[in-house]
Amino acid sequence: MRNVIFFFLLAVSGSMLAQSRLESVIPAPTQITLQAGSFTFTPTTLLLAHDFEAFKDAIAFRDMCLQWKGLPLKTAIKPIGKGPFIEVHYDSTSTIPPGGYTMVIEPEKIIITASGDGGIFYGLMTLLQGMEGDKNSGFTIACATVEDAPQFSWRGMHLDVSRHFFDVADIKSYLDYMALFKMNSFHWHLTDDQGWRAAIQQYPLLTEVGGWRNGTMVGHYNDQQWDTIRYGGYYTQKEMQEVVEYATERHINVVPEIEMPGHAMAAIAAYPSLACTEGPFEVGQSWGVYEDVFCPSETTFAFLENVLTEIMSIFPSPVIHIGGDEVPKTRWKACSHCQQLMRKEGLANEEELQSYFIQRIEKFVNQNGRVIIGWDEILEGGLAPNAMVMSWRGTNGGIAAAQAGHQVVMSPNNDCYFDHYQGPPESEPLAIGGMTTLEEVYAYEPIPTALAETQRKYILGAQGNVWTEYIPNFEQVEYMALPRMIALAEVVWTGEQRGAFTDFRERLGVQLELLDAAYVNYSRSWKMQ
Repeated sequence: MRNVIFFFLLAVSGSMLAQSRLESVIPAPTQITLQAGSFTFTPTTLLLAHDFEAFKDAIAFRDMCLQWKGLPLKTAIKPIGKGPFIEVHYDSTSTIPPGGYTMVIEPEKIIITASGDGGIFYGLMTLLQGMEGDKNSGFTIACATVEDAPQFSWRGMHLDVSRHFFDVADIKSYLDYMALFKMNSFHWHLTDDQGWRAAIQQYPLLTEVGGWRNGTMVGHYNDQQWDTIRYGGYYTQKEMQEVVEYATERHINVVPEIEMPGHAMAAIAAYPSLACTEGPFEVGQSWGVYEDVFCPSETTFAFLENVLTEIMSIFPSPVIHIGGDEVPKTRWKACSHCQQLMRKEGLANEEELQSYFIQRIEKFVNQNGRVIIGWDEILEGGLAPNAMVMSWRGTNGGIAAAQAGHQVVMSPNNDCYFDHYQGPPESEPLAIGGMTTLEEVYAYEPIPTALAETQRKYILGAQGNVWTEYIPNFEQVEYMALPRMIALAEVVWTGEQRGAFTDFRERLGVQLELLDAAYVNYSRSWKMQ
């Protein structure tokens, strides 16, 4: 249970301090000790940073403070004049846990200290959420001491931009929502059957052909209806670099996903030689899984290595997502090259051929100083030696990987798929199906009870996924992701110490005022539950 401590001071004549907005912060800090008085923000309030990393965090906070509150602040590396100030600094000798911070708020100053891993930025997000007032009446924050640190190192959100495309401004907004609630990993699903969204200089047809489809399913998949409207889009390398820089300023790592060996129709439509058959091929117009996948030929491996080389030049992420899910084996079973390769490599079946494929890619990625992560199907046929696993088909894949000593990100579809309905389907926008309510997200525990104490360390955290078959615009992305993203943020930051859902609901009602002021189209279904 999070701790909020109230002091009884003689000056307050023994009465309890009034409810403070600082108590509504999400994720709930480890401990808040409230005291009498408040700090008042003025046009001359100085944001003082003593080191370069803290100064970068101060700049990001200054921009977000103006964006979310309409409050301009000045930044500096040394004191200028007199008056209230906010001082931030990293201390590598501190015993504060990675990503954690301490914050002391007094009437004339605020001091935030961290050891590293974005702790200063996270403290400043607590400060941003804890402010009371508005730009007309002015802003204050209650005096207090805050001690806080994250329970998990991977606090993620995913966005599929293949089924439907969202521009750079939309992606930045998504990152803003993540940053506000201390999420730190953005999984960017850039390629799939229905569209290739990442410009690759060596293979221009990936976006010229693979970035566009000649129609899209309308209604539910079961209706089997399509329009004939040409649809698509892609990101230039400059735009992807712009997103990476924006995310980095907010201490968010961007994990790019290049799907393989399945979910590859867009790439195969652009370069048919990557397939096991001669086609004809076109970019997918239907949702679901396609039989045509990458052929495990030297042509394909050279292509993927070249693609990944360009991707790794854009994305500094230590982790590269290579998909690995939902790979039909029909084409491989009928392919003479595949069968010959299996005999040559001593592979017993097509599942082991998939493992061979993934291990070839892992070796290349590892040689470039990165590690791969894949959906839990990469366990089939034998897990690549250094691979991380993202467990989506329930928890069994994550359990098996952790028991084998592999790092895991939990993302089970029942708890973390935000394309599911979140309220009664008859009163909600069309969705793929399922039901994942806000309360169910909040109740989720990332570490499976089946793991031994020595295996729990392999669970890095959890991630919410937003697949966009039924999400045609960014307003609906907001509706499906929020506020479930916020509930998951507390799950992975505060962990088992978080309070009851009723307490979270009350705090959520306060913090959603920030999103209201920015006209964010979040869902209100949770209010009816």
